[in-house]
Amino acid sequence: MTRLLSTLARAAALLGLAATTSLPTAAQTSWPDKPVRVVVPAPPASSLDVIVRTLGDKLKDRWKHPLVVENKAGAGGMLGMDMVAKAAPDGYTLGIGFNGPIAFGPHMVKKMPYDAAKDLLPVVLTTSQPNVLAVQAANPASNFAEFVAWAKKQGNKLSYASVGNGSSSHLSMELLRSVAGFDAVHVPYSGSPPAATSLAAGDTQALLAVAPALLPLVQAGKIKFIAVTSAQRLDGMKDLGTVAEAGYPGFEALAWNGLFAPAGTPPEVVARINADVNAVLADPDVRATFARQGLIIGGGSTAEFKAFIDSESRKWGAIIKKVGITVE
Repeated sequence: MTRLLSTLARAAALLGLAATTSLPTAAQTSWPDKPVRVVVPAPPASSLDVIVRTLGDKLKDRWKHPLVVENKAGAGGMLGMDMVAKAAPDGYTLGIGFNGPIAFGPHMVKKMPYDAAKDLLPVVLTTSQPNVLAVQAANPASNFAEFVAWAKKQGNKLSYASVGNGSSSHLSMELLRSVAGFDAVHVPYSGSPPAATSLAAGDTQALLAVAPALLPLVQAGKIKFIAVTSAQRLDGMKDLGTVAEAGYPGFEALAWNGLFAPAGTPPEVVARINADVNAVLADPDVRATFARQGLIIGGGSTAEFKAFIDSESRKWGAIIKKVGITVE
């Protein structure tokens, strides 16, 4: 009997060891045990800020801790993403990155403060948003094909506004010019309001930017939309045709954003964040909030997000090189 009990005890000990080794790691079971900081490389009330706060309202219920938003605008988003890249890789500092400091910057900024491909881990794509092509209300074009025909007649007299040098607004128009074959002089502004004002005043003749920033001037009858740069028509703007369906199949230019963690963050923590954000992005209230802002829901795996970033980097890197954009 004693020998039997001893044998059973040893077996139980072995089973206990096996169970222990199969349990989730401490990071899986204890994370998060305090608030999670999310760096937003844009000002308060910006679209990135709203996206993070909307997600945070739902994530706090899952994580039992709040998200602490830290706005760090500047240097085209690089100041904020540099903070993320240099933070402790423990899952308690995340950042919402976007085209500029992730896919565009490495091709046009001479000295980046971080290596976007090595120092930042893509976690999950949050949303994307197409630009819309806007012209003065009096412009004779009513669709993109008519706009291209009109633009070609202008020769070198046509100028277009953008929300900033090297922005999605700028680079998307350069791609548009390249595929459609018309000339235009770039006039960069500091943000959507002055760029839109220049268009309404006739100082420039076209502008690609996200729709919400331009809607007040559309409603005032000063400018109008010609086309959208998404692959499909937008739910809230079904009457607005895409560039792709106007004779340029495959054309798509989106302003996108997603969550990033410092390189070295435990993979089980990254997987947890990815799964929870995907669940929140499927929430009807979140989807409705984003749809009202013209945002396209993201989601997907970390591998899919990384592959998307790599594709965007190759695509826009070629355009940046062709145009010759450099930023000190």
